[in-house]
Amino acid sequence: MTRLTFKWLLVLVVICGAAIAAELTLAQKAEKGDAAAQFDLGQAYIKGDGVPKNGPLGLEWLRKAAAQGFAEAQFYLGGFYESGFLVSKDFIEAEEWYRKAAEQDYVQAQNNLGTMHYFGLGIPKNTSEGLKWILRAAEQGSVEAQNNLGSIYDIGDGIPKDAAESFKWYRKAAEQGNVTAEFNLGAAYVNGDKSVPKNGVEAVKWFLKAAEQGDVHAQFNLGLIYSIGNGVPKDSVEAIKWFRKAANQGYSAAQGNLGAMYANGEGVPKDTIEGLA
Repeated sequence: MTRLTFKWLLVLVVICGAAIAAELTLAQKAEKGDAAAQFDLGQAYIKGDGVPKNGPLGLEWLRKAAAQGFAEAQFYLGGFYESGFLVSKDFIEAEEWYRKAAEQDYVQAQNNLGTMHYFGLGIPKNTSEGLKWILRAAEQGSVEAQNNLGSIYDIGDGIPKDAAESFKWYRKAAEQGNVTAEFNLGAAYVNGDKSVPKNGVEAVKWFLKAAEQGDVHAQFNLGLIYSIGNGVPKDSVEAIKWFRKAANQGYSAAQGNLGAMYANGEGVPKDTIEGLA
């Protein structure tokens, strides 16, 4: 037993020694000006990953990496200034760092930069500048940008309203698993227009994908669809299930519908007390 314990402790010492050596190597690379190492070391200090947690020191290393043109560090600095994490909130600084990263084709920065300009988030609204960057990000596969572009064409703010373009971008984002786009695509199939015919089956398919990821609006809409039988056979039990999920998230309309179904005994035994709850 003693020998086994000794061997186990010896292995731990060797492993810890290797970890320390790796940490020193990263620090040495950072000190020598390796931008990627500076970024990684900064992240390590901010998260307390393998080193004592130290936000200001982590920020200092990220700044060093960003100053050398490391796009990911520039993007992170933009996010810090936009949210006020580790720094005072400053939208002008956020825009500048996002732009530096975006100009290097860093997709997330392109979307964030575009969103700031399009919606005027802390800076003067500039829809054409916003659209330019959101489109760049969407064309490179950014799921957030694709959903944003779908919404922009859906609303028609700054560009002509275009249901076909809206549907195209919603589908691209939804097919990548973006929960908001899945809901939006389901809604497009429910509403229908000359570009996208109504299709209850497709609406249920996409609402279900979003609902299973916890989207309360999709859960509520599934409850409605099953309660009236739109695109699927009417099923009060399924309606109750989805109304309950949305109600449990505090969605008041779902709570009201759930109460009414209990009061009327639809899909559940009639229960006027539960109906009033």
